[in-house]
Amino acid sequence: MNRAAVIVIVVVIAAVFAGLLTYSMISARKVRVEVCVTVGGHVNCRTAAGETEPEAIRTATDAACATLADGFTCANVLPTSVKRLD
Repeated sequence: MNRAAVIVIVVVIAAVFAGLLTYSMISARKVRVEVCVTVGGHVNCRTAAGETEPEAIRTATDAACATLADGFTCANVLPTSVKRLD
């Protein structure tokens, strides 16, 4: 097999792998939400996706809280608003 054929085979395999990886990431995330939290009088909103609504809400809540947390844990922070985006 010559060098050009090997390069073509490698490129095709890489493209197929990238396509499958992209498809699996997109299809796994079925629910999108925007969540706002209030911490110390400051409001922050973030969007997230998950296989279930509670998973998406928890992910968005953690992301929104993390920027406001300033050293404390976000485990008990509840969203002040939740908006489903899909």
